[in-house]
Amino acid sequence: MAKPKPRVKVPKTAAKGEVLEIKTLITHKMESGQRKDKKTGEKIPQKIINKFVCAFNGKEVFSADWHPAISANPFMSFYAVATESGTFEFTWTDDDGSVYSKTAQLTVE
Repeated sequence: MAKPKPRVKVPKTAAKGEVLEIKTLITHKMESGQRKDKKTGEKIPQKIINKFVCAFNGKEVFSADWHPAISANPFMSFYAVATESGTFEFTWTDDDGSVYSKTAQLTVE
């Protein structure tokens, strides 16, 4: 499997108090642990992203726990209020402890 690639869509600028829609997507196979390898007949081990966190200027603003029923290449959309300029930090954590991250800047005018 190719290395998971996180993508985020955050407006670059916003007015103070504006409600922002934030969209995220990460390419990931999200293996549920229920399938068998066609060649060997062995179960393919579970390997999913089980935690997503979004922080703004170091403070958590959104988080989600994911389970095996989440689709491959999970998409997440949520809202936040623009209060100040800063950095959004997005983090996805895999079953094996791998962490994938992405940042985005927001300027409040």
